[in-house]
Amino acid sequence: MAKVSRRLLELQKKIEERPYTPLEALKLLKETATAKFPESAEAHIRLGIDPKYSDQQLRTTVTLPKGTGQTVRIAVIARGEKVTEASGAGADLVGSEELIDQIQKGMMDFDLLIATPDMMPQVAKLGKLLGPRGLMPSPKGGTVTFDLPQAIAEFKAGKLEFRADRTGIVHVMFGKAAFSEEDLLVNLKALQETIDRNRPAGAKGRYWRSIFVASTMGPSIEVDISALRDLKLGEAA
Repeated sequence: MAKVSRRLLELQKKIEERPYTPLEALKLLKETATAKFPESAEAHIRLGIDPKYSDQQLRTTVTLPKGTGQTVRIAVIARGEKVTEASGAGADLVGSEELIDQIQKGMMDFDLLIATPDMMPQVAKLGKLLGPRGLMPSPKGGTVTFDLPQAIAEFKAGKLEFRADRTGIVHVMFGKAAFSEEDLLVNLKALQETIDRNRPAGAKGRYWRSIFVASTMGPSIEVDISALRDLKLGEAA
């Protein structure tokens, strides 16, 4: 069993075992982000789905209105004029078969990989390498497209792809702990609405089971699910 640090033990004393209103939870997240590096704000959401069934899988994208607070390094696999188009749109790495070869050899200097549809047969050979890292391009994730300028601009501005893991839990970063509580709330609300809009057709019964937020190195804080879903931005949370 992993040893819990004294710092984390002290922070855990600040957290009561109860659901907090969204704004209360985000205030606590900020207070407990005491690591010596800029921590991210993370959400961990347990849903009433069983992803082993195809009609209970969740994989989609969310655009965080206040951004991610991160610099996203984007690689694009394309050919012909699309290579020039991607470079002009701000992609950090662009190439065709030669970029596929570099990735096969272990080059992973990117956070997101976009591919044009005509390159996907060649990109498919990277599945075993990219799949476990969550980097494999997919149409559902908006990372297989011919509209490279729009895709690059959206992901640079705060668009994220996420999915439910095999146990039906979504783990997603929704900003930086240094963001204001209000900006974190805007991003968290956008995430909640995206998950509701993309409820899998096969999901039965209670969809939302629990939601916890935390900073990268901080304790988990339970959020009142109903309060978050009922929240209209501009109201007190």
